[in-house]
Amino acid sequence: MGTVTEHGKLFIGGSYVDPATGARLEAISPVTEEVFGRTPEAAPADMDRAVAAARRAFDEGPWPRMSVAERVQVLRKLRDRYEARSEELARLISAETGSPYSWSLLGQVWAPITIWDYYLGMAAEYPWEELRQGLLGPTVVRSEPVGVAAAIVAWNVPQFLAVSKIAPALIAGCTVIVKPAPETALDSYLLADMAIEAGVPQGVLSIVPAGRESSAYLAGHPGLDKIGFTGSTAAGKAILAAAAPNLTRVTLELGGKSAAIVLPDADLGTTIPSLLPLSYMNNGQACVAQTRVLVQRDRYAETVEALAEAVRGLKVGDPLDPATQIGPLVAERQRDRVEAYVAKGVGEGARVVVGGGRPRGVEKGWFVEPTLFADVDNAMVIAQEEIFGPVVAVIPYADEADAVRIANDSDYGLSGSVWSADTEHALAVARRVRAGNYGVNTFGMEFNAPFGGFKQSGIGREFGPEGLRAYLETKTMHLPNGYTPEGF
Repeated sequence: MGTVTEHGKLFIGGSYVDPATGARLEAISPVTEEVFGRTPEAAPADMDRAVAAARRAFDEGPWPRMSVAERVQVLRKLRDRYEARSEELARLISAETGSPYSWSLLGQVWAPITIWDYYLGMAAEYPWEELRQGLLGPTVVRSEPVGVAAAIVAWNVPQFLAVSKIAPALIAGCTVIVKPAPETALDSYLLADMAIEAGVPQGVLSIVPAGRESSAYLAGHPGLDKIGFTGSTAAGKAILAAAAPNLTRVTLELGGKSAAIVLPDADLGTTIPSLLPLSYMNNGQACVAQTRVLVQRDRYAETVEALAEAVRGLKVGDPLDPATQIGPLVAERQRDRVEAYVAKGVGEGARVVVGGGRPRGVEKGWFVEPTLFADVDNAMVIAQEEIFGPVVAVIPYADEADAVRIANDSDYGLSGSVWSADTEHALAVARRVRAGNYGVNTFGMEFNAPFGGFKQSGIGREFGPEGLRAYLETKTMHLPNGYTPEGF
């Protein structure tokens, strides 16, 4: 066994403190299946302490009373620490999750830095107070921080998900408790170190890694004003139920079963290389992964073979190898889950074209071969449920209306894409699909635009001005007729 990283304290209220219990979380390598790190597991008493610190900092401390420019000055230092430690972060998250290092640099580190850049830049331009003329007189509409916010995040892109909540919340003037997933507790300590180095004031940020029970306890805490959650739809429903008695405001970014519609005029030579990384991104452990590929029947066999050839070429291996495109899944339970879905697909009559098992010659590690199913009906379990692994289903459609129908025939509505030689026509198709984030001959995530889902893919939006508004309350102040306040 190699070196085991040991952390003995929790980061609560801006300082490292002793945990309430001796409970521990273990970081297990998805490659070697050996423990390589341990941290405390936050108990309800630790959650109480974190909320109390955040409450004091919000009600009495300087953070919400600073000017926006003053908060930006502190947070820019935090952003710069991310950049300075980017390689360290990428390697650690790859070790924790199995995310290929080449993808980690982009999705696990570069993306959080870009989120910081967006919000730090837009803060000065945001209309924190607005003067409106009414029938009875002028009003000032003021945006104020919502209060104490909890950021409860999944393990697949831990820093990306945390920063998508931390950045707008802190710029708004909120105080924040981050609850990392137990699988990715180690990288949260880098965030804590960076917050100390940046001079984030006491009480403003706490980080309390824990499992499901403590997450539910935190979500139901009466001291919270806001919850930002990213995870499965089932977990999101539990968060919503826990928050309901306190009317705690929630933003939920949940699961997906996204459909990529390949129109008959699409050039496969350019479409397949563009689509493939979107379908198998982060080992398929991505809520926006394009896991249903819809193909017109006349081009079905041709497209399946082109996809199969590309999937066969994906390099499976150690996530820290820069050449690796598919790494192991995050945990043994996740591999078991994916293998169970593959078996369900075969049992329902779908045909495994590529993969379907474990890589040959690999004795350790939670690997599943990149798998491509053909002859899939959209009613099958593998077409309806989020697998969260490197498994893609190719589904035939009759005509364009049928393609849109199939794309919309899902409990989810998070993302999707459409591919065509005619971008304007593809845009018209995109307008008909019920999904919150959609690509037309491309796919991406712009942090100046809102991101979130329709249907059971979530509630609310992150990124863009909409993501900041999620951490703000609006106050209307009525003024005498004819009066103009200073500054307007």
